[in-house]
Amino acid sequence: MATLFISDLHLDPSRPQITALFENYLASDEVRRADALYILGDLVEAWIGDDDDAELPQRIATATRDVRDAGVPVYFMAGNRDFLLGKTFAQRAGMILLDDGVVHYIHGHATLLMHGDLLCTDDVAYQTVRQQVRNPEWQKQILSMPLDARRAFAAKAREDSKAHTGSTMESIMDVNADAVARTMRKAGVTRLIHGHTHRPAQHAFKLDGKPAERIVLGDWYEQGSVLRVDGAGAELRGMAIG
Repeated sequence: MATLFISDLHLDPSRPQITALFENYLASDEVRRADALYILGDLVEAWIGDDDDAELPQRIATATRDVRDAGVPVYFMAGNRDFLLGKTFAQRAGMILLDDGVVHYIHGHATLLMHGDLLCTDDVAYQTVRQQVRNPEWQKQILSMPLDARRAFAAKAREDSKAHTGSTMESIMDVNADAVARTMRKAGVTRLIHGHTHRPAQHAFKLDGKPAERIVLGDWYEQGSVLRVDGAGAELRGMAIG
C-alpha cells in the first residue's frame, strides 16, 4: 500500500478536462487502495468561501467524500489559492484539515509537509500579501461580502497574481535554499514534501552532514502529477489527460 500526494490542481470551470481527470483519479483503484491521500494546497484556482453554491465545489466534495467513505483518509492543506477553505466544507467533503508545516510519519519516515509558498522568502512582495490574506480579521471581512462580490474580488486577485508572476524573476519565486534548510532543521526532519512552485523534482542534498531529500509536487495544467510513497521509496509521475 502507498501514500499519495497531489497539489496545485488549480481546478476551475474553464478547464473541465482537469476536473474530470481529478474525479477519475480519485475513483481509481490506486487511490481507493491507498493508505492515505494528501492534497497540499491550490486544489482550486480560487476559493471564495465554503458557502459557494457553484457546481465545482460540490463535485470536489463528492469525489473526496467517496474516497473517505472507501476507508482512505483524505488530508487537505490550504495553499495560496484556497486559504479560505474552512471546516464547514472540509466536513462536507470528508477531508481532514492540516496546518502548513505539519510533520507526519510516512511509512516510518518523519516527513515535513508544506504547501511551499512560505519557503519562497526571496519574493518579499508575495510574502507581504500572504501575511495579509492569512489574517483572520481580513478573511472575516472578505467572507462577509456577497458571493458575487467575492467572485469579482477573486478574479481581480488572479489578474494581480498573473501580473506579479509575469514581472518577477523565476529565481525569486522559487524556494530559498537557506529557508528550506532552516525549516527542515527546526522540524527535525530529513524529508520535505511540498508544492507551489510547479517545478516537480526529487532533490537529494546534505543537511548538517546527513542525507536529505526535498520532493516537489507538480501542477495539473498540462497533465496530472502524483507522488506515490511506499516502503520502497518515492515515485513522482505524471498522468496524461484523456
